[in-house]
Amino acid sequence: MKIVIAPDSFKESLSAMEVADEIERGFKMVLPDAEFIKLPVADGGEGTVQSMVDATQGSIINLEVTGPLGNRVHAHYGILGDNDDNAVKTAVIEMASASGLHHVPIHLRDPLITTSYGTGELICNALNRGIKRILIGLGGSATNDGGAGMAQALGVHLLDKKGNPLPVGGASLQQLERIDLKDIHPLIAECEFEVACDVDNPLCGEKGASAIFGPQKGASPEVVSILDAALTRYADIIAQHPLPDRRNMAGSGAAGGMGLGVMAFLGASLRPGIDIVMETVKLDEKIKGAQLVITGEGRLDSQTLHGKTPMGVTRIANALQIPVIAIAGCVSDDANILLKHGISAIFSITPRALPIEEVLASAKHNLFTTSHNIAALYAQTTSRCRIQHVEK
Repeated sequence: MKIVIAPDSFKESLSAMEVADEIERGFKMVLPDAEFIKLPVADGGEGTVQSMVDATQGSIINLEVTGPLGNRVHAHYGILGDNDDNAVKTAVIEMASASGLHHVPIHLRDPLITTSYGTGELICNALNRGIKRILIGLGGSATNDGGAGMAQALGVHLLDKKGNPLPVGGASLQQLERIDLKDIHPLIAECEFEVACDVDNPLCGEKGASAIFGPQKGASPEVVSILDAALTRYADIIAQHPLPDRRNMAGSGAAGGMGLGVMAFLGASLRPGIDIVMETVKLDEKIKGAQLVITGEGRLDSQTLHGKTPMGVTRIANALQIPVIAIAGCVSDDANILLKHGISAIFSITPRALPIEEVLASAKHNLFTTSHNIAALYAQTTSRCRIQHVEK
C-alpha cells in the first residue's frame, strides 16, 4: 500500500515536514508495512522555501542583507535538490525573508521609505551561484516601491532629472526621470524567473498596491495618495524604456508593486503559487499508484478553495481517482464545502476548546493521535471492503 502525505505547515506550530512526520508516525502504528511518500508543500506564501527544500532534499542559504529600513537583517533562500548533474538548478526565494513586514516594528512602519533592496541581494547571490531558475514568492512585504529597490540591487540605475541615483523607498519614485540598464546583472538574461502571485490587483488606482496594501504597512490616506502617484510615475518611465508596460496586468500590484518590478526587470511570469510548487516538487508523478493521499494545513475553511495547498493536492489526486483525507489544526463551520470539491473526509486535531497557546504547544501530540485514529478507521474500513468484495 502506498500512501502520499502532502501537507502545508501548521502556522506558528509545525513546519510542513514536521506535520508530514507526525502523520506518518501515526499511520505507521497501524499500517507498518505501507510505503509512505512524504511531500511537504506550500502555496507560495510563508513557509514555501522550507517546504520545497524539505520536499527535494535541498539546502538553505543564509545571508545578511539590507532590510526594509536599510538596516542589516538575516534572511535566507533555498536551493532545491532532486537534480542530476545536467538539470537546471532552482532557487526559491520568499520576498518576506529579506523585505518582510516582520522586520519593521509597528511604530516604524513607513512605506514611503521602505525598500525591497534586500530581495534583490538574495536574487543576486543566487545568480552568482550559477542558478538558472528562480522561483519568487510574493507576500508579506513591508514595501511599496514597485520592486525598485530589488532592481537597484541588481544594477539598475533609477535616476532623477539631474542624473542622480534615487534614494530607496516608494516616495522617491516621484522624482524618477530615467532608467539606465547598462549595469543590470548580466546573468538575469540567462535565468528563468517564475513568481508565485495569488492576488490580481493592478499597480495603481483604487484597487492598486498603495490603496489595498499600503494601510497595513503604515500608510495613512495621504501617504496612500503619494505612493499611488509615485508608482504611476514609475510605470510611466518604465513604459518609455524598452521594458513592457504591465501596470494594468493582474498581479502587478502584488507585494507593494513588486509584481510589476519582477515582470519589468526580470522578465518574470506571474502564476498561482500552488501551481508552481506542485509542478516543481513533481507531485503528479509521485502521487501515481497511491491508495490514499493525506493533506492539510493549520486551518481548513471555505477560503481553502482559493489556491491553498489542500485543494492543489486534491485536484491532482482526484484526477487520478485517489481519495484524499485532510487534517487541520482547526476546522471552521463552513469547511464542509470542501467535501463537495474532492476531499473525502476532514479531521481536526484539536480535541476540545483550549487557549490558543495550549493548542499550538500540543499540536505535535494531537496530530499524531488524530493520525493514529484515522489510520485505524481507514484500515478497518478497507478491510471490510475487501471482505465484502471477496464474498460477492
